[in-house]
Amino acid sequence: MNIASLLKDSDLSPTLLEDRGAYIQAVRKGVPGKIVEQAVKALGERELFVRLLSTSSGNLNRLYHSKLLTKVQTEGVLDTLKVFQEAINVFGDENIAKSWLHTAIPALDGELPINLCDTFEGRRLVREALAVIEYGEFT
Repeated sequence: MNIASLLKDSDLSPTLLEDRGAYIQAVRKGVPGKIVEQAVKALGERELFVRLLSTSSGNLNRLYHSKLLTKVQTEGVLDTLKVFQEAINVFGDENIAKSWLHTAIPALDGELPINLCDTFEGRRLVREALAVIEYGEFT
């Protein structure tokens, strides 16, 4: 899975997640619903996106066809993609990153990082855990 390719396939800039100005503009404008479909296919995390977007599994398919997601939906989806990209960057391997996201982490009170990604605060905690790993700040 390449997050940049996923963005490009959704007609978005592949550097959207690194460019703060472009990220903010995309959130304000909204992104096409097809990015959700492509993210689900690429990441294999359908239930995460169901929770993230506060919808049902059946209604998730309807979002795939939305011309533009709402600001809140857009920010949730893009921020979640940022977490996945950060995990891949930290571990240097997609499979290791996915495995870590699905492993109970003591620093997260035994939670699976993937289960925290449906809220902004949860994603912040996952990022903090990734930063500790990246910079070796184990205590």
